[in-house]
Amino acid sequence: MDKEALVFEVNQKGFDQYVLLNSHKIPVIVEFMGVWSGPCVAMDILFTGLAKEFPSQFIFAKVDIEEQPELSKAHRIENVPTVLVFKEGKLARTEVGELKEPEARALLKDFGVFHQSGLMREQAREKHLAGDTSGAIVQLTEAIKADPSNTRVAMDMVQVFIDIGELEQADGLFSRLPESTHETDMGKALSGQLTFAKLAAKVDDVATLQKRLAANPADYDAQFDLSLRQIAQYQYAEAIETLLSIYKNDPHYKDGAAKEMLVTVANMIAPTNQELAQDIRRKIGNLIAG
Repeated sequence: MDKEALVFEVNQKGFDQYVLLNSHKIPVIVEFMGVWSGPCVAMDILFTGLAKEFPSQFIFAKVDIEEQPELSKAHRIENVPTVLVFKEGKLARTEVGELKEPEARALLKDFGVFHQSGLMREQAREKHLAGDTSGAIVQLTEAIKADPSNTRVAMDMVQVFIDIGELEQADGLFSRLPESTHETDMGKALSGQLTFAKLAAKVDDVATLQKRLAANPADYDAQFDLSLRQIAQYQYAEAIETLLSIYKNDPHYKDGAAKEMLVTVANMIAPTNQELAQDIRRKIGNLIAG
């Protein structure tokens, strides 16, 4: 029989049975939530998805604070979302505030819920960052063989291919991934990186663009192409300043291409770097207002 995702709505009467007793067998993640709260709903969707990914390895229990005020009071819930983790019949962890996917996965890992291929991903990432890219590719290849269903491993491989400029391999592998994978935060980030890498490959190299700008600092075409190169190399701060300079000096350059590119960059990085995305939007707003 296939294992099933263990997701329940819990009330005061069933708390002992569904949470405390079951926590002697597997970890129980309890989210105290309000159905009116966006972060609460987002975490509900996140942990429900993880429960499907790790069937029968943990229980995800949901408590509506408005319907279960006694439970909220008993567990001293002051803000939502709040996550309580129970193990061996006892409270083992408390997390207040919205957890994003990496944080949720790290929480589960602390309680023994993870993919072996996930550990291989971490090892591959460390090798890649240390300069052993060939070793990282070998590690990711082994991880894919060990767990073909873990599309995050394949996306890591796409990232490595982008980083080393193997765009054809990156594009081919990414296109073979399920469409649902493309809609994840990681998938959207990779899609954006691929787009900019392809655009950057069509313009002059950085050295040539810098020579053009040294000869003519007002060469907005060179500045714009340089921003593409900077984005493709993850030099977001430099790219933003380049594009802001174009927009400040010539807001109508190519029908507002600099502003449009700034918005595109902000949208691309927002899933993984909300703070920088907000900073870009704030700077655009200041220029427009000024």
